[in-house]
Amino acid sequence: MARVADAKCRLCRREGVLLYLKGARCFTEKCAVRRRETPPGAGARKMRGRLSEYGRRLREKQKLKRIYGLHERGFRRVFAEASRQKGNTGENLLCLLERRLDNVVYAMGLSPSRAAARQAVLHGHMSVNGKRVTRPGIVLRAGDTVASTPTEKSRKLVKTGLESARAIRQAPSWVSVNDGELQGIVTTLPKRADVPFDINELFVVEVCSR
Repeated sequence: MARVADAKCRLCRREGVLLYLKGARCFTEKCAVRRRETPPGAGARKMRGRLSEYGRRLREKQKLKRIYGLHERGFRRVFAEASRQKGNTGENLLCLLERRLDNVVYAMGLSPSRAAARQAVLHGHMSVNGKRVTRPGIVLRAGDTVASTPTEKSRKLVKTGLESARAIRQAPSWVSVNDGELQGIVTTLPKRADVPFDINELFVVEVCSR
């Protein structure tokens, strides 16, 4: 799986909003977006005012990709799946992204950030329904249980993540978490209202359908 290697604070500044890519740091005054509202790069302040209609739609797509840590190929795969499902394609897309294993691990608070959650899954520290998994992109269903694997290293990693996450945020309503057991359950499927970002999914669908 490809890794997003760009400086995370620069990605937030480029989009002009908090994408919460660095865990606890994003909730402090050290956050780069709070300190500098301008995009990175010389002359970027002027560039922001010259976005075309296509540019506005492209920025929404880029924002969504960066929030969930996806490259173009992986994002297109999720979009194709959303297009095949019944209902609103934009809402389907957002709900599929929320149900990715790495995002669910983050949402439950088992890791301090999505990047940390992705790494924990890739390194074999997480299990789904009692089975060790190493694919952060698998889509979970209602009733699935996510937990740390029984090794001491995994349990310590998840416990540290929980302590860090609980100090700044709570798990969403569509998951149930047992902090003592270091595990959580997807109680219901997330809906559009459960997506914690201001995203214009219609713009994303328009630019992906070209």
